[in-house]
Amino acid sequence: MSQEFDIAVIGAGPAGQIAAIAMARGGRRVVLIGPEPDGSDRRTTALMDQSLAMLERFGLWETLKAQAAPLAVMQIVDGTKRLLRAPTVAFRSAEIGLDAFGYNVPNAALLKTLSAAVAAEPLISRMPTSAETIDAGLDMVSIGFADGQSVTAAFVIGADGRRSKTRESAGVDVKSWSYPQTAVVMNFSHSLPHQNTSTEFHTETGPFTQVPLPGTRSSLVWVVAPQDADRLMSLSSEQLSGEVEGRMQSMLGKVTVEDGVQAWPLSGMTATRYGKGRSAFVGEAGHAFPPIGAQGLNLSLRDIAALEEILIDGSAAPIAADCGDRFDRKRRVDIASRTASVDLLNRSLLSGLLPVQMLRAAGLQVLASVAPLRNLVMQEGVAPGRGLKSLPSLLRKKVGR
Repeated sequence: MSQEFDIAVIGAGPAGQIAAIAMARGGRRVVLIGPEPDGSDRRTTALMDQSLAMLERFGLWETLKAQAAPLAVMQIVDGTKRLLRAPTVAFRSAEIGLDAFGYNVPNAALLKTLSAAVAAEPLISRMPTSAETIDAGLDMVSIGFADGQSVTAAFVIGADGRRSKTRESAGVDVKSWSYPQTAVVMNFSHSLPHQNTSTEFHTETGPFTQVPLPGTRSSLVWVVAPQDADRLMSLSSEQLSGEVEGRMQSMLGKVTVEDGVQAWPLSGMTATRYGKGRSAFVGEAGHAFPPIGAQGLNLSLRDIAALEEILIDGSAAPIAADCGDRFDRKRRVDIASRTASVDLLNRSLLSGLLPVQMLRAAGLQVLASVAPLRNLVMQEGVAPGRGLKSLPSLLRKKVGR
């Protein structure tokens, strides 16, 4: 006989575990399905203020904070050798009344904290195995496993990555694209303090983004052409450290790259729908794009916040059959705008066309020199909608002047 749950979450990565915790805290009986993450991911995640508020609400942030570094300043440096170069733009969290835009958290630490919270949550049942079949019907969702067991749920949340079985089972297609780029990811120590500043160098092959870690350590995402990635991966630790230090113009002093350098080909994907009937697709099951602008997991947590509003209403009301469709309508604008902005920024760096370079340089020049516009962009980046809400008052101030 199948076990019955209110919600099944497929996928046990960060998005899946946070979704399970959110639904359980809202009073829903949840089954979290998926193998345990292997813990080999050396990447870090920059969680913005809105995402931190969610983790704090679930009582998870205090545990993570000691292993994270605040992002008080985020600056963009034009590291190209092109004729038209943009000025350096520094975004300071103090300008919008925040101690930090967010915190940079190692993925391994995040997963460890989330796994402990899942294990301690009484309304979550953990099944560390892969779903074999997922059948979302009009009245319920049935999930089968290779050993013949099955469970049923009133709703399924797919957090099972780009090749999501949940999404495929719902008959939802995707639009995919690739970039002629590879992200080389590493952590490194340095002799000078980072002063909680993240620096993104814009280069001809993509961004070179240093993000602070606790102490005199930082994480790095270096986007290069695939052949350059192969070359970097073949270097000794000492040689690679010298390359990183040179690319950073020695602004953090002597650099020592740590073991565990990884390379990830860059591509993008978006589902044609983000929910359907009794299914929703969050995180990379619904959308994926390059690691630019700290959007990935932050966008996923906004997916989960939207599901909280739809699936948790403070009562034990049954979950309606159209909740997936409501989720799709609710998330379209945010996901589309973030996907387009990341894609545009990345392609503008790759473009050799002079008009494109002029527009990018002019845009950064305006941000560097016009404080009210810079503040609006910062607020919109921290919490989508916040900047737009402040636009009328900003315009009134300008008219008054």
